[in-house]
Formats: sequence, C-alpha cells, structure tokens
Amino acid sequence: MTETDSMTSPSKSEIPNRGPLTGIRVLDLTAVVLGPMATQVLADYGADVIKIESPQGDLMRANGMGRSTGMSSTFMNINRNKSSVCLDLKTDEGKNQLRRLILDCDVLVHNIRVKAMDRLGLGYDDVAKINPGIVYCAATGFGEGGTHSGQPAFDDIIQGACGLAHLVGHETGVPEYPPTLLADKIAGLATANAILGALVHKMRSGEGQYIEVPMFETMVAFTMTEHLGGQGFIPPIGDAGYARLLKGGRKPTPTKDGYISLLPYTEHHWHAFFHHFGRGDFIDQFNISDRVERNKNIQAIYAELRAITVNYTTEDLMRTCRELDIPVSEIYSIHNIQSHPHLQSTHLFQTLTHPTEGEIVSIRPTALFARTPTRIFKPAPNIGEDTERVLEASQNKQKAKLDSED
Repeated sequence: MTETDSMTSPSKSEIPNRGPLTGIRVLDLTAVVLGPMATQVLADYGADVIKIESPQGDLMRANGMGRSTGMSSTFMNINRNKSSVCLDLKTDEGKNQLRRLILDCDVLVHNIRVKAMDRLGLGYDDVAKINPGIVYCAATGFGEGGTHSGQPAFDDIIQGACGLAHLVGHETGVPEYPPTLLADKIAGLATANAILGALVHKMRSGEGQYIEVPMFETMVAFTMTEHLGGQGFIPPIGDAGYARLLKGGRKPTPTKDGYISLLPYTEHHWHAFFHHFGRGDFIDQFNISDRVERNKNIQAIYAELRAITVNYTTEDLMRTCRELDIPVSEIYSIHNIQSHPHLQSTHLFQTLTHPTEGEIVSIRPTALFARTPTRIFKPAPNIGEDTERVLEASQNKQKAKLDSED
C-alpha cells in the first residue's frame, strides 16, 4: 500500500482528521526508545508533537541500519508524525526559545534525569510558572525518592533488575535478555497511558499536573502480575512464579517438519485434541475436566501432546487445529513477518516515500478509531527541519495574543 501523498505537511483543513488528540500540543524532550515510543502514540493519535533535539540529534538516529547518517529505520518508525526543532539547551538562547514554546503546549515529557532538568531551569516548578496548566511528565529509570533514584537506567539494566532476565533463562539457570527492547517499549506505553489520563483530567478541570513514570517499578509490576504466585499472600502459601509458564512446558510445539505455536487452553480444546488423535484415555488419566487437576498435571499433558505432534507435518496440524477451533499459528520470524497474510490484508506495513530517504517501510498506527482515524501524515524528520517554522509560528501566535490584549 502506498501513501506517498500523505507524506507532505498537512493543510489546516486536514488537521481535524489526524486523530483523537488533534489540537493537543506536546513538547517532546525525550530520546532513544522509551520516550519516543510514548510520544509516538500521542503523535499517531493526532497530537502536534514537537521533538526537541540537540545539534547532535537523538542517539537513536545512529542505531540500526539507514541509507544515510542520522536516519535509521528504528528512528524513523518511532518518530513519524513529529516535528523536529533543534535547540541547544546548554545555551541561554536555546532555553529561552524552549520557554516560549512551553507557553503554547499542553504537555511536556522528558526522560532526562530529574536533577539535570532542575539544573537547566526546566524542572516542573520552573515550567509550571510559565504554564500552570501544563501536563509535565518525567519518565525516570527508578522512582524519585527511592534508594536508586537518579541512577542511570537502560533497557538491559531494568530487564536484569526487574526479574525478567532471570525468567527468560529460568530453564538453563543462565539469565538472558529477550532480543527486543522490551523494558523501553513497555515503559513507553505506560508513559503514554499516564499522559492520556492526565489530559482527561486537564480537560475536565483545567488543571495540569506533574507525572512520574518510573521504568523499574513499571517493569516489576508488569513481570510480577502472574509471577507473584504464592508470595501474593501473607504469610506466603508457596513460591513466586506461575507454574503453567515455568514448569508447564509451554514452548513451541515440534512437528515432523518444524514447529508451530499450539495452545489447547480450555477443557473443550483438550478433549477435541486428544479424541481426534485417538488418545481419549488421557482425558481421565490426567483428569482433564478438572481445571485445578489439569494444571497440576500440565507438564505431563504437554509431553503427551508433543509426542503426538512430532508425527505430523506442520500443514496437517494447522489444518486439523483450525477445524477443531484450537488456537494455533505458524511460527514466523522477523525476516518473513511482512509476508503474513493477515498483516498484508490489514496493511500494517506500508510503503511510503520519505523526502530524503526514498522508499521506506513504515508500520502504521495499530489502534483503529471509527470517528477520528489515525494515519501516517508526516515522515520522521531530519534534525531541526521544522525549527524555523515552529519557532516563527509560536512567536506570531504570542504576538497576536499580546496585540489582542492591548
């Protein structure tokens, strides 16, 4: 699907169609992945996101592959629909230009250390004096006021600290990081959610507020939701951990010619599966009809399932499970996921023409709004490409406001 015509700056008549956050202006002082992931959600939903970059630009511009310096595919996919304004916040001029932009913004979000923002004169108290109604969000590594507040935090550090690396390597006893920036992206989504909540309050009351979204606490809550286990009671009634995941054998299912993702989950699924393959005796042997007993026997049940599936081809098993309405999927890789027929039918991956990078593959917004549809209306910007336009528009708006007050 090609949307080259959507890659030009929208006219005023197009703005109402950007999405549900049309009219909201966001000052984005974030970089790398966590913060840009959060502001990407806001931008995709129609907010006017002004990305503030130093003359060196966001570090993520150089991480990953790109045709030209500063425009990696990763950067472009988490910074579309944004404007880039280049300001040197180490100078008085840069800080003064930012303060003028603060006057017109609904949200300011950063993932800079809180004390560093205070030293710049851009902490919450300073910004609230300029714009009392602003929603000010600090995405931190470790919550302020805790013993680790202010410590440097990156995806790997948080994955290790929150228990996730231990979970991934629980079978071998060797901690492993999942090969995706999971902590950054989850904390980014949590940051977007928090900002949206504060915007609802602002619209109802007119009040801005300070928000902190700590990456570490967010990831501990995410990881421990199902793994609190017996430690969720006082006194503990067992160990931490969700046995169905840790000991139940839930892993890709072997076939005669590969692997599939197969998950008989309900009593009906298990009955249908074992009866179809002539092993209805397992229903009574493992007490399949009693969910509690089934969970106690789950490791042995999965072992019997794998002993069956290894005798059939992937195609045979896919067809059978579809007929029996048992959850199943082929296993796709990052190399062939773009060929998934469902994703092709829903146009998740879109071919767009970037003004400087040529044809690129972009991932469209996934949330679908019936009345305020989202879309890609602007490609990821080069460093500072919108500086003159944004600063001039802000200056003219403030001048017009002063003239109207005279």
